Amino acid sequence: MGKLSVFVDESGDFGAYSSHCPYYIVTMVFHDQNSDINPMIQKLDEEIQSLGYGKGFAIHTAPLIRKEEMFASVLPNERRALFSKLFYFVMKSDIKYKTFVFEKSQFENAFKLQGRMAKELSQFIRSNLEWFQSFDDVVLYYDNGQHELNAILNAVLTTELSSYDARKVLPKDYKLFQAADLICTLKLLGLKCERKELSNSELLLFHGERDLKRQFLKPIKKKSFD
Repeated sequence: MGKLSVFVDESGDFGAYSSHCPYYIVTMVFHDQNSDINPMIQKLDEEIQSLGYGKGFAIHTAPLIRKEEMFASVLPNERRALFSKLFYFVMKSDIKYKTFVFEKSQFENAFKLQGRMAKELSQFIRSNLEWFQSFDDVVLYYDNGQHELNAILNAVLTTELSSYDARKVLPKDYKLFQAADLICTLKLLGLKCERKELSNSELLLFHGERDLKRQFLKPIKKKSFD
């Protein structure tokens, strides 16, 4: 028995379908707190600092790839190094994840999308209820970035679990929240690979579609709950 941490992040929004935002992706990262990942966290902090960033620095993968915000003047090799360090932290840590993908074109409005999301999240918990119930406590960590998702998460967990706790997080404070962000991004990149829609900035950062699949997309599946 122990405590299960559930870190959640999303990619996309509840707006109408558009070609630049065709998916809504939700990733849940699970960590049994009996498994100590502090050595991996410390190592990641040290590696990030070695690149000239502060201890509280949070890696946001989407702007990093697109060379936006604070990454506007950062060279590709340094941005790839940051991405890779977070990726290998995920691979070496004793965690697993579940990602849900919703194609927005399949839903006539946001209410239909929210209903499907709640249904799939509920079905996942019910299918693994014995595992969830093996923990004394379940703690949800989310940054409340989208109130619709926050409402769905709390409604589903209230219905499916006997009890749970919820905490609002800041990305800089939790490496596993950053891990959920990274996994969302990798899932989106995988979908873009399937449709041959990778952008020039994505191809540049990952040294092409082949290397992206071999070095990142294939290995991350080992951590999947499925």
